[in-house]
Amino acid sequence: MASPPHPWLKPAVLVGGLHPLASMALAFAWGALGANPIERVLNQTGLLALILLVASLACTPLKGVSGWTWPIRLRKLLGLLGFTYASAHFFTYVVLDQGLALGVILEDIAKRPFITVGFLALVLLVPLAVTSTNRMVRRMGFPAWQRLHRLAYVAASLGVVHFVWRVKKDLTEPLVYGGVLALLFAIRVAEALRKRRARSSAQVPARPV
Repeated sequence: MASPPHPWLKPAVLVGGLHPLASMALAFAWGALGANPIERVLNQTGLLALILLVASLACTPLKGVSGWTWPIRLRKLLGLLGFTYASAHFFTYVVLDQGLALGVILEDIAKRPFITVGFLALVLLVPLAVTSTNRMVRRMGFPAWQRLHRLAYVAASLGVVHFVWRVKKDLTEPLVYGGVLALLFAIRVAEALRKRRARSSAQVPARPV
């Protein structure tokens, strides 16, 4: 069997994707993250989670537009890296910021909208991460698996809302990600409509001459 093209691609993306997390952990341990290290870790892990999640959603539209096949090979890895950073973001808040004070955490989730939508985004990502293996695709069946994984768009949208409500004033950066996400969604919808029209045309019987 021929080896896949660019065998270095996944390992390179994995190492590059985990490098910021390892760097943050070392800098935190050495006290090199400035006056407010917890806030810095929260900001960086949250931003990287959103970037990686949007990047994973860009893989299918990129393949459709460019014809390249390599983005599809990275889609699952990018999604799992996004989930890793979203989990790190949440556990930094729970453990380092709130000191595992469950009552305060639950009150924050219930009463502070930006934390509520961020928590919902993470909850939606959990079943996507759990069902990301080929074994789960076979067990669920591809159509059911595909329907479930459309929740990635919902999770990413909630991530953008979380970002917007967190920064409050300068909305430039979160709106950029929101715009990219809207573009990706529009491309997917357009492609789905094109395929539906093609199927409908194929099913119409030809008129006799």
